[in-house]
Amino acid sequence: MSQTAIPTSEIRTDRAPAPAWVFSQGVRKGPILQVSGQGPQDPATGAYLHEGDVRAQTRRTLENVRAILEAGGAQVSDVVMFRVYLTQRADFAAMNEAYAQFIEEHVEGGPKPCRTTVFVELPHEVMLVEIDAQAVVA
Repeated sequence: MSQTAIPTSEIRTDRAPAPAWVFSQGVRKGPILQVSGQGPQDPATGAYLHEGDVRAQTRRTLENVRAILEAGGAQVSDVVMFRVYLTQRADFAAMNEAYAQFIEEHVEGGPKPCRTTVFVELPHEVMLVEIDAQAVVA
């Protein structure tokens, strides 16, 4: 019995920060697009932005995720799951407000994406938030 290989491609865009270490910004395998965890970095310089401001960091992070989604042929409305990693429980409400505004702007009608939020330590001290996403593209 012969199996057909599912096409797999690396997604790269200069509209999001270059991937660090040994991973891709995103990978598309068939209709599934996985975006690696993004932080509040400037896409052009890689500098971390908005120190101490979780709302602004959340917005910048989501814009980086959106850039990779679009480079992979998806839109925010194609996302089935966002995973949000926060460093402080006290930042949840502010993150949630910024997240809700972003979703309202980019998901018109239809169901909103699923989401999980966990509290963790992140790789860079200035990072208050990191977000990844998985989308299904028709």
